[in-house]
Amino acid sequence: MTLHLPGADGTLRPYEPRTEPRALTPGSAFTSRTVFSAAHVVADPYADVSPDSPAAVDWDATLAFRRHLWSHGLGVAEAMDTAQRGMGLDWAGAAELIRRSAAEAKAAGGRIACGVGTDQLTGGTLAEVHAAYEEQLAVVEESGAQAILMASRALAATAQSPDDYLEVYGHLLRQTTEPVILHWLGPMFDPALEGYWGSSDLDAATDTFLEVIAAHPDRIDGIKVSLLDAQREIDLRRRLPRGVRCYTGDDFHYPELIAGDDQGFSHALLGIFDPLGPLAAEAVRVLDTGNTDGFRALLDPTVELSRHLFQAPTRFYKTGVVFLAWLAGHQSHFTMVGGLQSARSLPHFARAYELADTLGLFPDPKLAEDRMRTLLHLYGVTP
Repeated sequence: MTLHLPGADGTLRPYEPRTEPRALTPGSAFTSRTVFSAAHVVADPYADVSPDSPAAVDWDATLAFRRHLWSHGLGVAEAMDTAQRGMGLDWAGAAELIRRSAAEAKAAGGRIACGVGTDQLTGGTLAEVHAAYEEQLAVVEESGAQAILMASRALAATAQSPDDYLEVYGHLLRQTTEPVILHWLGPMFDPALEGYWGSSDLDAATDTFLEVIAAHPDRIDGIKVSLLDAQREIDLRRRLPRGVRCYTGDDFHYPELIAGDDQGFSHALLGIFDPLGPLAAEAVRVLDTGNTDGFRALLDPTVELSRHLFQAPTRFYKTGVVFLAWLAGHQSHFTMVGGLQSARSLPHFARAYELADTLGLFPDPKLAEDRMRTLLHLYGVTP
């Protein structure tokens, strides 16, 4: 049955929903690339909370979604930006999420890496930043998960020079028990990270970042780069020490970066692989056979959806990710911790639905259509 979807100009346009799902089946882990999906959290819709309350999480639905990702061969990047870290999920909630997800990963045989940050702090001295990182690193390592050293708002606010970054990261890397992933998150994802690595000049920041890596290559499994600049990522990965991987976090250019060139390629740690999980997994399995054209043919058409979800203000992409999880039947409701379901407009949701439905992302297209129709009625849309 036709849906009438609102556009950015305020007019309604007819859309005929897909009637059959795309055939996307679970499968084993990949051989040519290491691929993580940064996963969202499912809010408890019955909790009596406000936007300023600690997060109330539906643990059953949250862990079920991680099992869904593992079943398709994807690794889970836990307690990251996609999980609303610092945007509704505080450190206490993140620590509980890490412990529960790591235990679930062990039971399911799934790969997991977890974010280590300093979100206990709003500011502080370098010594306090050290201590906050150490506290979180201990939780992740005790859980048995791989650590991802995330960019720190507190460090960005406290550091006076690149030397402060070299000191903090050097201190941490000397004490990690297993190789970690270093995470550079750009200010488009979090404005508080402007000037990270000691400079707003990205060339100077890159030099400092590479200095950290060069000093501790045996302690670093790889780097995750989320700057939405494909050429900068390519240039950076070509300068990495042998054995240090580049995990793309570029939700605008991921097909070309994962496919790579004659000088190398990127692995992946992506928020967009939350809604794209099964389709992304199918594409990477095609790439495993050496069929780069087939990989691009599957993944290139998803970029329009990704660019839509990650449009400015980019940090609110989580709202679209959770919206699509609701339409896909991975959760029974469209609410988010911190009330962030209100962070995007109805025209934005309508376009996200249309693009995802066209790609065949919904296991039950009729359920997605019914839920989209419910949302339209809630906003007062009538044909």
